[in-house]
Amino acid sequence: MSKPATDPILELADVSRRTGGTRLLDGIDWQVRTGQHWVVLGPNGSGKSTLLRIAALQLHPTSGMVRVFGEELGRTDVRSLRQRIGYASAALADSFRPDLVAADVVMTARHGALEPWWHEYGDEDRDRAHDLLKRLGCGHRSDHRFGALSSGERQRVLLARTLMVDPDLLLLDEPTAGLDLGGREELVGTLADLAADPAMPPMVQVTHHVEEIAPGFTHGLLMEGGRIVAAGPLADVLTARSLSDCYGIDLSLRSEAGRWTVRVDGTVR
Repeated sequence: MSKPATDPILELADVSRRTGGTRLLDGIDWQVRTGQHWVVLGPNGSGKSTLLRIAALQLHPTSGMVRVFGEELGRTDVRSLRQRIGYASAALADSFRPDLVAADVVMTARHGALEPWWHEYGDEDRDRAHDLLKRLGCGHRSDHRFGALSSGERQRVLLARTLMVDPDLLLLDEPTAGLDLGGREELVGTLADLAADPAMPPMVQVTHHVEEIAPGFTHGLLMEGGRIVAAGPLADVLTARSLSDCYGIDLSLRSEAGRWTVRVDGTVR
């Protein structure tokens, strides 16, 4: 059953994560609610991907509380919760057999699997996979091998996969990574279309570049050194001062028609 709109879909309280002697996250407090679409920004090593893996219930924190859909990590069966989360990352893309066809990459999300022979699938599952690929502009690649697709097409297939389970939370770790300019802009447009759909669940996108923030994203989270340095409505968080402090370099920021551009020393990057 879906939680009331007043309850957080995702809640982290004083969450920390250590590996060996390295502190990856430190005292994270964060909530994601219905109707919100978040972008997570920060330098390399700031803890963005670790944060998303914990949110996806793929990784446990060293300390702190994680609650998803009202259920607390460590006190519930995470397998059922994971089925309600759409999660995509570069590491996941590398896990698929290259000769698996695109439709099977999408369809196997039904059971969180990497191969179609591990579970039984019906015509309804296959039809949904094909429909999702069509929605994301990859319907003509449904029967093509995943490894033979372009980088942009693979990212679209992975995005379709996240939607296969009709998720209540969508988590995207650098979905535009490795794309050329055309592929990036196409995927940003797709994310904007999804954000404009009132039926879409909350989305969280990790990225390194403000140019990759799609129109329709509502909130921002800035991280540095495993800590949150700013969080809240995007227009409040995404400022030249906050970005300059986060990245340790003087930056200027511009917004036009829902898209962002950042400059350093007069050069767009």
